[in-house]
Amino acid sequence: MGKIEVIGLGAGNIEQLPFGLYQTLKNAPTTIYARTLDHPVITYLQDEGVHFESFDTIYEKHNQFDAVYEEIVDILVQQAETGDILYAVPGHPMLAERTVQLLLDDPTADVHLLGGQSYLDDLFTALKMDPIEGFQFVDGTSFDRTSLQYKQHIIFCQVYDAFIASEVKLALLEDLPAHYEVTIVEAAGAEDEKLVTVPLEELDRVMEMSNLTSVYVPPIKKALPHQFQTLRETIQILRGPNGCPWDRKQTHASLRKYVQEEVYELIDAIQREDDEGIIEELGDVLLQVMLHSQIGEDNGYFSVDDVIRSITEKMIHRHPHVFGDGENNKSWDELKREEKRKPNHSILEDIITFAPALQVAEEVQQKAAKVGFDWDEVADVWLKWEEELQEFKEAVEANDGKEMEKEFGDMLFVLVNIARFYDIYPEHALQQTNEKFIRRFRYVEQCVKESNKEFRDFTLSQLDHFWNEAKKEE
Repeated sequence: MGKIEVIGLGAGNIEQLPFGLYQTLKNAPTTIYARTLDHPVITYLQDEGVHFESFDTIYEKHNQFDAVYEEIVDILVQQAETGDILYAVPGHPMLAERTVQLLLDDPTADVHLLGGQSYLDDLFTALKMDPIEGFQFVDGTSFDRTSLQYKQHIIFCQVYDAFIASEVKLALLEDLPAHYEVTIVEAAGAEDEKLVTVPLEELDRVMEMSNLTSVYVPPIKKALPHQFQTLRETIQILRGPNGCPWDRKQTHASLRKYVQEEVYELIDAIQREDDEGIIEELGDVLLQVMLHSQIGEDNGYFSVDDVIRSITEKMIHRHPHVFGDGENNKSWDELKREEKRKPNHSILEDIITFAPALQVAEEVQQKAAKVGFDWDEVADVWLKWEEELQEFKEAVEANDGKEMEKEFGDMLFVLVNIARFYDIYPEHALQQTNEKFIRRFRYVEQCVKESNKEFRDFTLSQLDHFWNEAKKEE
């Protein structure tokens, strides 16, 4: 296996290339492989008779850059089987050069780096920026938007053409306003260096891109309201010494009712299929999470980081078929029990009895049914309903208020069992009935209002007539 010597062509023209590297290229005994011919140093050396073989045509064969880089590396390794080769890349071999990283990862390749000038120094000078303030260097062809730190200087390299510039623009527009100014840097440090500052929305329209093009995004001066850290800092300020008196005095106990209210309002928005309402109510629920987390942090017990860590670890543990080796066939309930295994643990221990009673009844019955404590047929449940109904009637005849309440609860519990056998969610069913009653009663109210009379002026039969009209309209 021959050596693969990698040489960096620098970021500009031939004057920026060190003399030793120039001599190596000029006196190369064989053809020099180049990732691309689109570089001023290669143009100069070609005029001096140096022969290059490029991989430019491979870019046209693939839709993904990874496939391009992998094919280039395969060819280089194959060529090195017959002897030493020289491979030229733009800039410095260890700066944003994916093919070099792939070569270094290949155990069969004998790679030697001959250096080259990085364009970063010239770039920092051109932009008059100090990277110690915080700096991200990002590959424009492959990056994760969520990892961008907008409070730091950001430089996108490898913005080869308008297509990549458009991809960068669209990603940034998810976070930054369209008028936010960014700077396009062309040939940093060279005689034809060019800097153009444009609104973000015009990034891919103002000039032609090349291998020497970078895009600079200056640090933001104001926090971005849609990012999690901004929300966290907002809650910290509200709970801080100079914050809101109401927020500062809240405790876990005092916020309980608000958590419940916000969840019900979210359910209502979901029921109405109101997307804008869902957004608002989800925000209100998240606010409660953040307030409780900040109270925990202020008291020194836990923070929102612990909350996030807990749910992340739980989701990973309960989905071994997604995050594991796929060999774990345990059910969700089995995995859940592993997390909370205690001596003498009851299967009903984890049920939250403060939840709506219909919901609790359904969950109790489902958990009991999973271990076989359940009716075999729904007909048996109907018999139980008749039994409970008779017991309730007997309590009514005896005028025993306490017994009536108890027997009425038994009736509701049996009704939940019946609903479960027919795959009906009782809480949802009752919500629908409540909404139906409200809708029809509003129609009755409107009829009374249009008559210029009061409710007391109508008999129940007349009001029931309005009710039936509402029912027909539905």
